[in-house]
Amino acid sequence: MKQTETKTPQFPMYRGKPLVRCGNVLYYGSMIDRYVVRLEIKSKKKVKDMDVADKVSIQLMLTDQTIRNRKQIVKTSEKDGLYLAMDLAYVWLTRALTET
Repeated sequence: MKQTETKTPQFPMYRGKPLVRCGNVLYYGSMIDRYVVRLEIKSKKKVKDMDVADKVSIQLMLTDQTIRNRKQIVKTSEKDGLYLAMDLAYVWLTRALTET
């Protein structure tokens, strides 16, 4: 008999943290940690034949579900482009996780 292994879902990684996408919203970080970053693509632009994120809203959030939604948000910002938003998300998340 073969032993069946339960595999955990494998998510794309960005600088050592999982990156999960649901439509125009991306979550960066692990829900096990105290903080996670929520990135929402507000607008897109066409580059050749591809849609590229133009305006991205960024929120550093607490993962504690016992806190009301508005109280979970620690920091917010908006950046032009997904790359700039991901760089800021990385800095925020790294600092927040090392401070606690």
